[in-house]
Amino acid sequence: MPLSDSAESTDTADERRKLCKDLGMNPDARKCRNLNMKEVKLKGRPACMRMVKAFRYYFQHPWSRLIVAYLVTFFNFLIFAEDPISHSQTPAKVVVVGNCFSFVANKYPGGGWNFLKVLLWLLAIATGLFAGKFLFHQLMFGQFLRLKMFRKDHGSWMVMLFSSILFLFIFSYIYNLCLIIAGNMSPFIINEYMGIRNESFMKLAAVGTWMGDFVTAWMVTDMMLQDDSYPAWGKTARAFWRKGYNRIVLFWSVLITLTSVVVVVITTDWISWDKLNRGFLPSDEVSRAFLASFILVFDLLIVMQDWEFPQFMGNLEINLPGLPTSHIQLRLPHFKKLFKNEYTICITGKWFNYGIIFLVLILDLNMWKNQIFYQPAEYGQYVGPGQKIYTVEDMDSLKDLNKTTLNWEWRSTNINPLTNRTYVHGDMFLHSRYTGVKIGVKCLAFVPSILAFILFGFFIWFFGRFQKSELINDKQDNLYVKIKRKSPSEFSKDLNEPAEDTPKPMTINNESPMSTGTEVATAIVHSTTPASPTEDQGTFLKDSQSNSTVDTKPPSEPLPPPILPDRLAKTVAAQNGETKT
Repeated sequence: MPLSDSAESTDTADERRKLCKDLGMNPDARKCRNLNMKEVKLKGRPACMRMVKAFRYYFQHPWSRLIVAYLVTFFNFLIFAEDPISHSQTPAKVVVVGNCFSFVANKYPGGGWNFLKVLLWLLAIATGLFAGKFLFHQLMFGQFLRLKMFRKDHGSWMVMLFSSILFLFIFSYIYNLCLIIAGNMSPFIINEYMGIRNESFMKLAAVGTWMGDFVTAWMVTDMMLQDDSYPAWGKTARAFWRKGYNRIVLFWSVLITLTSVVVVVITTDWISWDKLNRGFLPSDEVSRAFLASFILVFDLLIVMQDWEFPQFMGNLEINLPGLPTSHIQLRLPHFKKLFKNEYTICITGKWFNYGIIFLVLILDLNMWKNQIFYQPAEYGQYVGPGQKIYTVEDMDSLKDLNKTTLNWEWRSTNINPLTNRTYVHGDMFLHSRYTGVKIGVKCLAFVPSILAFILFGFFIWFFGRFQKSELINDKQDNLYVKIKRKSPSEFSKDLNEPAEDTPKPMTINNESPMSTGTEVATAIVHSTTPASPTEDQGTFLKDSQSNSTVDTKPPSEPLPPPILPDRLAKTVAAQNGETKT
């Protein structure tokens, strides 16, 4: 309920007296009573406040958000083209992701082992879903860390997805233990090798990052053109975007067209980057490591530039890409004998967007690791004149590669008996360079990413968490009595008695919580635990205000009191006694 005028004036007077004491003034002096509190609060720090406001205004400006989103897409294409691993013919090796892929997709021994393997990875997924929902989302993020972005069921599917990946990785080692116990099963041991070549994996990763980055950039564009937080920006474009089905038609037409072109270019090598740029500003391992690091920084910037970061508690809803709705709601089959409540799956546009970003973040982390710890010999490559990189493409040569044969001197002087030419003529020439810089210099690329992760965690920890006082107040308001009023017609149905034709409201006496004519109050105790104290406290106040509203008009005709069963009469009497107390 709103505060009275006297309460408001008392609070203002107390605040004014406290402010005068802080300024070294007499609280009872006339100068203090005439003090302009707004000017005093801003005195000494208007420049700082203006700087913060200006920084946030430009940092979250639509142009800034669009530039960052589309730069990430361009940088991912650039590092794919410059990365020598994209042309390597050696087996792909990816930590965690390779274990999960190998566990589910390949290395099946046959027979009963296939049944055991499928059973284990299905059990791993189920365990990951339950652990992600109840252990990580509710206990860890909700109760222990008190993160606002994970209140109630927000972000639960993204947490469950990553939890499933974690448990697939754990269960793969349980499966390996069974193979070791059985003996003679070393070819089927699950490890980080995915069973495909680095060239194929990098092409799949490039297509995946393209899809993720483009959908992210497109959703940022969609949100900029739908919202009015910056009303002076893009008025003409907004008017066109909001008209009819322009947004949906443009999304699908642009997505299908560009994706088709990108997939064809990447998978068929129709456009060769080395032939296109002809060695213009060739990259080395240090520049590629910093480029991968800045891609990670930009991924985090996309999230931090959101207008609701880090709380994500606003009312702004983002439409799902290519759809006219902001969320998708699916109802699960309701088994009344097993579950009392009916469950639904709800996917919102914002969490759909950020779920894609974090999936792309996994691929970018792998790229980042590859660039910092890159060694040409591990990927079937060697360094030639001008520190240029050569890739061995002959699969027979890759089987017997060693340091003796994997160098420029040997491959440029020895003849391949199958072609009567030197081995170097069958290798792929790349303009990318390898200078042999020490690992300590390349580790400097850690600095931008680590600073971005620290800043990201700082904002979430200090500005995106519920305070303990909020949770304590919320727990006190969790158990409350909500008055649900029943009309005489409803009670007459329960008691198998004829209802009144025209029930009229009666005046409620302050001494009794029960009405004498038309309404009987029944108490219902709620004990749900909301994750957002502010929202549920406001709802409780509204409910209490609406329930306390009573029509005070006298009835035209007196109505007889309802006939209650003995058990209900005792309950009403007990409630009446508690109310008087």
